[in-house]
Amino acid sequence: MSEWTNERAIERWGRMPRAALEAMALDGDFAKRHLINPELLRLLGDVTGRRILDAGCGNGYLSRLLAARGAEVVGVEPGLSLFDFAAEREARTPQGIRYVRADLCARPDLGGPFDAVVCSMVLPAVPDWQDAMRACTEALSPGGLFVFTVNHPCFEQLWPVWRAHGEYRTSRYLEEYEIPGPHGTDFHRPLSAYVNHLLTLGCHLTELAEPALPPEAAATGPEGIDAYTHLPNFLIVAARRHR
Repeated sequence: MSEWTNERAIERWGRMPRAALEAMALDGDFAKRHLINPELLRLLGDVTGRRILDAGCGNGYLSRLLAARGAEVVGVEPGLSLFDFAAEREARTPQGIRYVRADLCARPDLGGPFDAVVCSMVLPAVPDWQDAMRACTEALSPGGLFVFTVNHPCFEQLWPVWRAHGEYRTSRYLEEYEIPGPHGTDFHRPLSAYVNHLLTLGCHLTELAEPALPPEAAATGPEGIDAYTHLPNFLIVAARRHR
């Protein structure tokens, strides 16, 4: 992974085509709709009047969901096509969301501390993920809530492996390696890397969630998605910054 930099990753993700952004504009994709969003919203609780940073906000769908629930939202996104899409949506239907085009690792001026920071499906795509996580926790008020989601390191490529074998198989868990995707590259890191680094940043864990797909949702999804009813493809971590 030595040839990867944040700048290179940002440039690659920032070329996501308009059609893909439109398809995920309302509430993300199938997995986000049924697995990630419900857990994120539950962990955040009542967001009315709370100042929330959506770190790596992508097309802005989560920022829009949070603003609709009464939060004061700032969305940070470095990728050009992603940022432009989010900003256009806000200009067309204003919700009071402030979008900032920046790499969070550059510590842009976001206007003061936040009650909560959400970083959903971002850290696996960031080469300098440790500094990105540090930037998220530094943006919090003392006692503030940090929630991040990642592909579950134990079951990252669950869907295609399950379709091929009817079970999950892995052989490289402890290594770091690239996982190429249609719009960019993710990087596998063991679960302990994320959790241990979080603890070094002065945070304490409050909850780990490993959502399972409800069978009724699996029945409406694509072929092989029933794997998600048996094993978790996503890990959701909630922590608070020490006062």
